[in-house]
Amino acid sequence: MTNSWGDIASTDLVVVMGGNAAEAHPCGFKWVVKAKENRGAKLIVVDPRYTRTASVADYYCPIRPGTDIAFLGGVIKYLLENDKIQHEYVKNYTNVAYLVNPGFGYADGLFTGYDEAKRGYDTSTWDYQMGEDGFAKTDPTLQDPNCVFQLMKKHFAIYTPELVEKICGSPKDKFLKVAEMIATCSTPTKTMTSMYALGWTQHSKGSQNIRCMAMIQLLLGNIGVRGGGMNALRGHSNIQGLTDLGLMSNLIPGYLTMPTEKEPDFNAYMSTRGFKPLQPGQMSFWQNYKKFLRVVRQVHVGRERDGREQLGL
Repeated sequence: MTNSWGDIASTDLVVVMGGNAAEAHPCGFKWVVKAKENRGAKLIVVDPRYTRTASVADYYCPIRPGTDIAFLGGVIKYLLENDKIQHEYVKNYTNVAYLVNPGFGYADGLFTGYDEAKRGYDTSTWDYQMGEDGFAKTDPTLQDPNCVFQLMKKHFAIYTPELVEKICGSPKDKFLKVAEMIATCSTPTKTMTSMYALGWTQHSKGSQNIRCMAMIQLLLGNIGVRGGGMNALRGHSNIQGLTDLGLMSNLIPGYLTMPTEKEPDFNAYMSTRGFKPLQPGQMSFWQNYKKFLRVVRQVHVGRERDGREQLGL
């Protein structure tokens, strides 16, 4: 989750897709109830089933299983077409102004560089245009056809309400009502929170489901604010703890990755990690990757020493 459970009490709109929070996360769902009672927040549920969460929703929209991307694509098109985005937010905190390599494109369901024999992509044309100063070129006006904003508009242009209805089975009027309610949170004074669970994360295209909603939240300016965010409804400690505490075989605590056989020393390991700013003064959580790694090592060494002392070694 990008926000805490308690943060949800400060939202103006809750959108639940890919989850049934009222039944599966009842202790956390109380914050949705608080937002409704104290702030008059609205609850939207988009789900193939009429769930217990849907039964207390202000608006329920049915959807055909597995078609979430088309539904969210339609919302993105609606926001862009009706200028329901936070312009200052997206210009300052997203990459919409960055210029992409002119060789990048998308047609007939495929991006440029697809190799049918290898069933994979050559992504060499997928980078930003870089200036002589080492930073990505930008167009603050967002008019350049190669800027992310224009490419995004072009990419999602096909997701009309009619196509959404055809693919998702969601009635056009219901889809438009959901899009309209979401669009009200495009101002700095209103926030929306997205709540999802295994209905998205365990889907064959789960990452793309979540990325689509993340793009919506960024367009609305709802990432990094109270009552906003992308909120995965995690469950037992053996799920959340696996990732947070580094109990997975491929991770170190703090979501740091294990070195590969191609990285025999520390410098080789760090050469493919960390953070390279694309704009002057740009900040990132991962710019401290080396510091995080050292802290993890110090904690590990300390625990090992304490353990040896307890054993009398």
